[in-house]
Amino acid sequence: MIRVAIDGPAGVGKSTTSKALAKYFGYAYLDTGAMYRACTWWCLRQGLDLDAEQPDVDRITAAVGEFFTEDHFDISVDPEHPDVLSDGVSIAEEIRSGEVSSHVSVVSSIMPVRHLLIAAQRAFIAREADADSFSKGAGIVAEGRDITTVVAPDAEVRVLLTAREEVRAARRAGQTSAASGNAGAAAVGPDDVAARDKADSKVTSFLTAAEGVTTVDNSDMDFEQTLDTLIALVDEAAEEQAYREYAANLSEYELDDEDESLLHGAFDDRSRKASSREVGVLAVVGRPNVGKSTLVNRILGRRAAVVENTPGVTRDRVSYDAEWAGTDFKLVDTGGWEADVEGIESSIANQAEIAVRLADAVILVVDGIVGLTASDERIVKMLRAAGKPITLAVNKVDSQADEYLTAEFWKLGMGEPFGISAMHGRGVGDLLDEALDKLKKTEKTSGLLTPSDLRRVALVGRPNVGKSSLLNRLAGEDRAVVNDLAGTTRDPVDEIVSVDGEDWLFIDTAGIKRRLHKLSGAEYYSSLRTQAALERSELALVLFDVSQPIADQDLKVMSQAVDAGRAIVLVFNKWDLLDDFGRQRLERLWIMEFDRVTWAQRVNLSAKTGWHTNRLSRAMHTALESWDKRIPTGKLNSFLGQLQAAHPHPLRGGKQPRILFATQASNRPPRFVIFATGFLEHGYRRYIERSLREEFGFEGSPIQISVKVREKKRRK
Repeated sequence: MIRVAIDGPAGVGKSTTSKALAKYFGYAYLDTGAMYRACTWWCLRQGLDLDAEQPDVDRITAAVGEFFTEDHFDISVDPEHPDVLSDGVSIAEEIRSGEVSSHVSVVSSIMPVRHLLIAAQRAFIAREADADSFSKGAGIVAEGRDITTVVAPDAEVRVLLTAREEVRAARRAGQTSAASGNAGAAAVGPDDVAARDKADSKVTSFLTAAEGVTTVDNSDMDFEQTLDTLIALVDEAAEEQAYREYAANLSEYELDDEDESLLHGAFDDRSRKASSREVGVLAVVGRPNVGKSTLVNRILGRRAAVVENTPGVTRDRVSYDAEWAGTDFKLVDTGGWEADVEGIESSIANQAEIAVRLADAVILVVDGIVGLTASDERIVKMLRAAGKPITLAVNKVDSQADEYLTAEFWKLGMGEPFGISAMHGRGVGDLLDEALDKLKKTEKTSGLLTPSDLRRVALVGRPNVGKSSLLNRLAGEDRAVVNDLAGTTRDPVDEIVSVDGEDWLFIDTAGIKRRLHKLSGAEYYSSLRTQAALERSELALVLFDVSQPIADQDLKVMSQAVDAGRAIVLVFNKWDLLDDFGRQRLERLWIMEFDRVTWAQRVNLSAKTGWHTNRLSRAMHTALESWDKRIPTGKLNSFLGQLQAAHPHPLRGGKQPRILFATQASNRPPRFVIFATGFLEHGYRRYIERSLREEFGFEGSPIQISVKVREKKRRK
């Protein structure tokens, strides 16, 4: 049973909030203030003088004792229908009268009376532990004076609900006006609240929390916020109580340090929150194969961009978060720029020009060994037209003896050429100092460091299924190069895309090939980076080209995403190209070939036309909510207990494995650890997973279940 004790001064909403809290959990509700009011009403009915300068304490105490011991009093603990009864007749309205309100402090300040009320309140609270009580043993919410310190000092949840004096006065005034139904009703001012506080504080303390009592100041909260805060406190207490109850099953079993950590609630919440900020954008441009991506990797300090000694490896404009000498900036790698080209080379050049247009400053990379070319001179014309500050880098100047290679590039009129070796790092520091100095002098900061609180979505699939087309469709512009040539995308392309008004970080990847060990060069490294992109994503949009037969390669890509533990949305692209027969074929295939991921979200769409792409947002949210989900230990063990009772594990060798305890060790993806007396067969684990999904959802997220077999402690 969970006991919730709520104390606090007048005007904080104790009664309203307590009733709502009890109703939410199905608990009983005890208004101890109504009990004091009922005693006051009874004393007035008995003709006792409560206005006397020295009230007759003995007679008042005797009257209250008679009220309780001779069954003249009863109170309903139903939060939906709270009521106070005397001799079976409701007195709920009468105890709220002005006469009772003006005398209740007289009765409640008499200590023998308080002792009688405290005993009665404890009896009502204890009664709720019984299975035949109103709450069926679930719990009770009791509110009023002394609840947290005297009546129920050992309650599972103890709260001091408070608010600033002027806020409480305003609330009391609103209550008075609402109760009277007259807009001109007399308001309750700060002096009235202060007077009530002063009178009550003679016998009880309610303005500061005692040790172990949680203070909730709702001055700046509305009702729903206050209720949500209390619900969270009760959930936490229920979880702790359930944990102790179920963890006791392991008290006789041998446990290691990792087990103890799990038992003590070491939940690994892998969520991250962080903000972004504006920074300058530095684009690296040049003709093909001059070493742009090698320079990008050198600046980043890691192999982020795909590099190969072949022209045209980089095709998209790819952005990275970078830092140099304490300065954060956005670094953009581009494909090789060439004039008068067609096909995919034209698209690559267009992406490079877009990168220059969106950048704040540019590093122009030329090849010192090849020397100045006509293409270099045409790039310079394009850069001058863009009007961006330019730093000239002459690459492949590997030693001091090679510095002469920079001389002929003075004629470009771009200022001092910096001789560098992107491969060995020579001269890169001086180049960056100059480039960032120019970047700082620009008026604009066009870039944003990638916010780590954005949900990260990887677009994966075999080559040419439409990943880049979908990215461009969602972005509303051409962010990635699209071509009928399979394998157009090489580098993972990170783009912040707004979908239905919400920003997401999309990672467009190279198509995953079947036999990684047989690939070479750029395709090999692209595949490695695609796998890395999958690992750093949270959600994988796995694309299938349904206009072509579903191949083993498609299913392999899907399995990689599942094995990586990502949330999954399966995207059946080019659905608009199918006739009725083709769609029926796909539905049959779904049942036969996709049995491993029947839990996954699925969206049929057309990236090219935009048909049904509006359904992606909801599917992505559902999958990520499942991926983030945590099941409380108590609820999990209660469910598994019922599951095991209804369908116990089959007998094996005359023994029947039994689940002792289970906990969710982490989310993202949800991972459950089950302690059992014996090995749980794979079929039974699948049954547990199916049952968990039926009970708690987890649509769109893989579930990981591990079993720890533990033996009983040996007797010494």
